[in-house]
Amino acid sequence: MARMHARRKGRSSSTRPYRTASPEWTSISKEEIEEFITTQGKEGMSSSRIGIILRDQYGVPSVKLATGRSISAIWKEAGAAPKIPEDMMNLLKRAVRLGTHLKENPRDIHNKRQLHLTEAKIRRLGQYYKKTGALPKGWKYNLNDARLMVE
Repeated sequence: MARMHARRKGRSSSTRPYRTASPEWTSISKEEIEEFITTQGKEGMSSSRIGIILRDQYGVPSVKLATGRSISAIWKEAGAAPKIPEDMMNLLKRAVRLGTHLKENPRDIHNKRQLHLTEAKIRRLGQYYKKTGALPKGWKYNLNDARLMVE
């Protein structure tokens, strides 16, 4: 598949091994994993960071295989889900960073283009999340509002 904002083709080089059950060598139980996820989620840690910690420190290769649910599903059940999805928040942080850079360097045309591309991604993702109900129907992207959400 072709890249969206670049004039080249590419593929991801790594694939996850096909598994249908959690491996036997994991030492942590399903309840302990869920408890860890809810406590870290309430402290404000991102789901990707939680997955990395579980993989590297506790030896859990996949939370979904170990518990039967994703990290975000466990958060929703526990009431610790963030108001804005993680991928949207990462794009908003990038847009705010680019916006502050462009205020200091207004003639930086390459970063101006990156800001336009990032804002386009935010708008497309916002449409999707409004359809699915993850964002309110009246949500609209604005760089000044994004600064307030990120900080």
